[in-house]
Amino acid sequence: MEPLTDIDSSTAAAGHAQQDRPPSNAIEAYKESMGGDGLRIRDHLPQIIERGFGALTPAEKELLKWVGVFFRKPTPGKFMMRIRMPNGFVRSNQLRTIAELSRRLGNSVVDITTRQQMELRGFVLDSVPEIWKALRGVDLRSLQTGIDNVRNINGCALAGLTPHELFDASGVVHELDRIFVGAEGNPQFSNLPRKFNITVTACMDNCTHNESQDIALIPARKGWRFGFNVLVGGKMGSGGFTVASPLNVFVEPYQAAAVVVELVKIYRDHGPREARSKCRFAFLIEEWGIRRLRAALIERVGRELAFQGRDMRGSSCADHLGCTSQKQSGLVAVGLCIPTGRVDPGQIDELARLADEYGNGEIRLTTGQNAIIPNVPSRRAQDLQEEPLLKQLSPSPSAFTRGLVACVGTDYCNLALIETKSRALALSHALQEKIRGTLSPLSIHWSGCPAGCGNHQAADVGFRGFKTRIDGKLVDAVAVYVGGRTGPHPVVGREFLDTVPCDEKFPEVVADIIRSREFATEAKQHEDLGNLLLFPAAATAGLASWRLAGTLAAPQAAY
Repeated sequence: MEPLTDIDSSTAAAGHAQQDRPPSNAIEAYKESMGGDGLRIRDHLPQIIERGFGALTPAEKELLKWVGVFFRKPTPGKFMMRIRMPNGFVRSNQLRTIAELSRRLGNSVVDITTRQQMELRGFVLDSVPEIWKALRGVDLRSLQTGIDNVRNINGCALAGLTPHELFDASGVVHELDRIFVGAEGNPQFSNLPRKFNITVTACMDNCTHNESQDIALIPARKGWRFGFNVLVGGKMGSGGFTVASPLNVFVEPYQAAAVVVELVKIYRDHGPREARSKCRFAFLIEEWGIRRLRAALIERVGRELAFQGRDMRGSSCADHLGCTSQKQSGLVAVGLCIPTGRVDPGQIDELARLADEYGNGEIRLTTGQNAIIPNVPSRRAQDLQEEPLLKQLSPSPSAFTRGLVACVGTDYCNLALIETKSRALALSHALQEKIRGTLSPLSIHWSGCPAGCGNHQAADVGFRGFKTRIDGKLVDAVAVYVGGRTGPHPVVGREFLDTVPCDEKFPEVVADIIRSREFATEAKQHEDLGNLLLFPAAATAGLASWRLAGTLAAPQAAY
């Protein structure tokens, strides 16, 4: 079989309305070479393996992402595999399998992502069939985890356990995963204009980033009925954080999956497919408007839809770390902080052992890249907290580590512009030394590029990495964002400093921002706060090259 070229115009079109036109960008052309179904790359895998990674075409590098196999430019010949874990639910035997695969076939580096799933790293193409066989043996798969698919569906990590939920929404998550992906992948949903993110939660503690999702189902009440309000059109990349808008729809749990499916079909059939940076659901909504989208949804489901109910979320955000009482009497969940989400096989094996010994073998992954051991008898919680692993993965981390999130960075990502994970840890440790005393936990998020995988605009302090020239030398730098948050009153983090080099003076600049702890609230009252606080901060640090991004305007509620 010949290598896949960038465009194979002899192949049949996909059949969706958008495929009637000539390919409008390279990825659309690659999909057409597979008849509109990127999953068909599986049929070519034996020949791809036989030719070797050096013969991979640009088309093949992209199409392999449909089956969760990612070419990594920083590690030639070594690949990444992303594993679906709906709602972040995983079992001890699954963790042991992942640890064994990472140790034997990978590079012993595993990352927990902000979409509550795991990524294997450092394996060669020849090992893909063996990895898939092992994953299938424990009911795991890597299908449709990249490119133009519905990505891993998020939900409250303590769904079914937390007393702070209206009801257990995880059943809706798993039903949607069955529809969109199933055991072998679903070609009906493998040809979206771009990626699609979904969150489904009935947790009232804002433990997921609902406002940054293409579709978010959030806990709501209408009269005596409990269900979801529907938010649409959120995103992080493709031009920055766009806050999802209310669709003015309330659905009960039994209706939810059908409504979400029709919304995804609307995006599939009518979403923009030209410039990749303009292909997200948000841009279709920008073109159509909410009323037209709602009308199209009603037409597709074939019945009237109830108007939105009362948003039942509280104002605070929870990360579910530490020891949390479950609604099951006598049981607690113990949330462990995994700084930046990176773990090794030994830690994964030990996490599985602790889940078996102290719980019922379940582990829950969070959108903060952390892990929870649930169903621990209260009388055994103290014994669990004395285990050696919990000295490494603390249930009570510092204020600068608890909310730490970092994308993969240049270690493994093709798009990243700076290294993130070790730099994030180093900054956290420096801040612990520089800032003493009691401080409320801060969310500190790192994105290595504008794609925003670290959700930097949804954090108290966020960093977006890039390269810049200072004194003729190319150096790593960040733009600094402050005041971001998701929840019932979301705020897009505002760019505060647009160029700060990641040098030895960087921690002091960040420390000075944090020492002015009131910057988020005071900024609402004093538009020129940024100048008052940050000019002295930069001068104190001797940072001649920093630039203020402009006045920090008062954050506005999105809806």
